[in-house]
Amino acid sequence: MSSRVEQKEATRRRLITQAVRLVGEQGFAHTRTVDVARAAKVSHGTVFAHFPSREDLVLAVAGHIGRELTDRLHELVGSGSGLREVLEAHLRCLEENEGAYRQLVVEAPLMPEEFRATWVGLQSAVASYLCAAAEAEASWGRIRVLPAHLVFNTWIGLVHHYMVNKDLFVPEGSVIAVHGPALIGHFMTLLHT
Repeated sequence: MSSRVEQKEATRRRLITQAVRLVGEQGFAHTRTVDVARAAKVSHGTVFAHFPSREDLVLAVAGHIGRELTDRLHELVGSGSGLREVLEAHLRCLEENEGAYRQLVVEAPLMPEEFRATWVGLQSAVASYLCAAAEAEASWGRIRVLPAHLVFNTWIGLVHHYMVNKDLFVPEGSVIAVHGPALIGHFMTLLHT
């Protein structure tokens, strides 16, 4: 790969990294391309050289978070990891981008259709990995057999409730770091036979 191509890819990654950080701090609606450019230490035009519109940058942020999450879960489920390990990995991924993920949860219903489709795709992928791990555990008799949609919706509803209401549970810091182990423990208790 040429150094020009490598440099272009490094700039794109830096823009996405800074956009994820800014979205986590101020939300999708209030993150401006000029702020992303300033944070990435590039010209405002450079943002548009990589992302033709603000919407493309916003989709790239959602896609970045989604890829990190689904790649890690894919590895675990493919290696036969148990449900608890999949839940732990899910929370670790969320914690890494907690602010931006929280904004995804809050703002997704208000975003354009293409963005919502990306969000639904992300949730569907997470559901498939989580449910595959749960089905394996159920086949071994470790947890109850439940409909996949109830397993996923119970888990994601619990996690999203804590994230959206972070200010009630952990005004400063990570709600996942503080409450994640208890969320996993509670969820596993609900599923045990």
